[in-house]
Amino acid sequence: MVLLLPDPFLSELTNMYERSQEKGSVWVTLKRSSQQSKAARQKLESQGSDIEYRCLVRATDGKKTISTSLSAKEHLRFQASYATILRAHMHALKKRERKDKKKAADGDKKLVGDVKKSNTTKS
Repeated sequence: MVLLLPDPFLSELTNMYERSQEKGSVWVTLKRSSQQSKAARQKLESQGSDIEYRCLVRATDGKKTISTSLSAKEHLRFQASYATILRAHMHALKKRERKDKKKAADGDKKLVGDVKKSNTTKS
């Protein structure tokens, strides 16, 4: 796994999406990380020191894995750039089929009317 700076990570992520455009997938995961060992974190917590958590972002296409680490200050700019890349490369998504609201409402009213009619005719 290669740990990159945020800008080269975004460039490589774009290349991954372009390589997998015809066939394949790209998986991106985000995780909170302090980038310290568990023993070191526990030692700092016992001393009362604040631990600076970072965001670890990983991307893989099954063959190659890349990652980057972001501080809280870098996160907003990275998120905006990442969103732009996603919009540019998610063109194969299928739109959800939606039912027409008027038809669904009319169908419900007919069912309620049929139930009332059947109740009045039985008595």
